[in-house]
Amino acid sequence: MPHSAKFTFICGQDDYLVGRLGQERYEALAGEVTDEFSREIISGFAANVDEVQSAINLFREAVQTMSLFGGKRAVWLKDVNFLADTVTGRAESTLRLVEDLQALLADVNPADTAVLITAAPVDRRRAFPKWCEKNADFALVGGDSEGGEALAGVALAEAKSLGATLEPGALELLLVKVGPNTRLLVEEVRKLATYATSGGAASITEAQVAELTPNSAQSDFFETAEAFCSGDLNWTLAALQRHFFAGGDSRPVIAGLQNRNRLLLQLRTLLDAGAIRVGPRGVDGLPAAAAAYGPRFGAAIGEKSSYNVFAQNPWYLGKLAGSAKLPTLRRLIDNQREFVVAFEEIVRRPQEQEEVMRELAVRCLAPA
Repeated sequence: MPHSAKFTFICGQDDYLVGRLGQERYEALAGEVTDEFSREIISGFAANVDEVQSAINLFREAVQTMSLFGGKRAVWLKDVNFLADTVTGRAESTLRLVEDLQALLADVNPADTAVLITAAPVDRRRAFPKWCEKNADFALVGGDSEGGEALAGVALAEAKSLGATLEPGALELLLVKVGPNTRLLVEEVRKLATYATSGGAASITEAQVAELTPNSAQSDFFETAEAFCSGDLNWTLAALQRHFFAGGDSRPVIAGLQNRNRLLLQLRTLLDAGAIRVGPRGVDGLPAAAAAYGPRFGAAIGEKSSYNVFAQNPWYLGKLAGSAKLPTLRRLIDNQREFVVAFEEIVRRPQEQEEVMRELAVRCLAPA
């Protein structure tokens, strides 16, 4: 802790990352406190203003209590969520309570009490976080950004800490398969790094990610959708056989195919308009296309949705568009119609789901 700082303040947009670093810092602080009764953890999670007041009152009592044996105390106010841009965080009563918290922290004597606060998410435009940045041992975990760029940084940092690297393509595929789940992403990187380093390598390859990481981002049943969108009829039929042999149901498969085909429809339209290009690193020109065509696609800029092509990972879109010759717009529209027909057939023939899906694959992928 810097000499002039009276307490430690850790914040960020991701509660898992903030909590993980907070746990490390608290263990270090608690290691300096010999009396276990002089260590205290207080929850700062509050669903309303009354709970904010309760959390701050408990924190005040903990900070102002002296150790029974005259030693140092360690107090952790964890999981603070009332500093975010939420209804509770914006309430006038909450803002006044935060001012009280600031005054309390300004009087802390770090020689008597080691104070740690962890908060996520945090609206850093507010006065209190700015004050903490100047007066505390301040740590911003993961930056201000959310989404792919921040998650990529988390994955790369975790791999580096384990003595491994992510090869080109491996990182992008990992983000696509895991989705915006930081905890799962960290665990997958640890698993992949252990596998790679146990074999004497220091690099995690795209092939290893494809083989070892489950498709957790969305239920689009990766192999069947991948095979169908590649235009490979034999692979699609084999994937369907494996899916139904394992006791799978047809409806999530249709949903997965619709998810992929819906994105391909949008990509085909943008490519035909010259608004985007497919390059070696994915789709180029997506931000400009979003600004020009987003409203026509029913998509708000920055909106996170599986329906919104502009919210997808550019590398992933490039893989979709470049994995095989992208079908014509007419073919993609016909695919969507065939999915509807297949769903109606499944309702009519519920005991013949695999056969219905095989018929769908043949109608869409067999040579004319």
